[in-house]
Amino acid sequence: MKIHRIDHAGIVVNDLSAAKAFFLDFGLEVHGEWESLDRIVGLNGAKTACVGLGTPDGQTWIELIQYISPSDERGIQLPFANTPGIRHLAFIVEAIEAIVAKLKNKGMEIFSEIQHYEKSYKLCCCHWPEGMIIELGERIR
Repeated sequence: MKIHRIDHAGIVVNDLSAAKAFFLDFGLEVHGEWESLDRIVGLNGAKTACVGLGTPDGQTWIELIQYISPSDERGIQLPFANTPGIRHLAFIVEAIEAIVAKLKNKGMEIFSEIQHYEKSYKLCCCHWPEGMIIELGERIR
């Protein structure tokens, strides 16, 4: 028995179109769009719309999922960085300063300035529109 890799991460969103637009603008590409069946997600009568987005090299992708039904009445709840569960997606990027400036111009909440980590990375974090933390990292050469 052997695990080869993590295939993808699923992210539930309230506004699939806005989330898709954010990640397309960020530089990911659409790998597919589909509807999911309730037997797969374990909710009776669930109807979802899904978009798979990945890096241009096809190595990593995420699945954005919007529940058409049933809906979650609690809405978006912004977690703290120390809230248990998956809290962020981390991307290795080029030209982190330009990406951070672009995100700021689009009104994104950048809650950490670009920091240097052990002379090997520049790191910065922001909240994307539905609250998840996006971590940006650029290798220092």
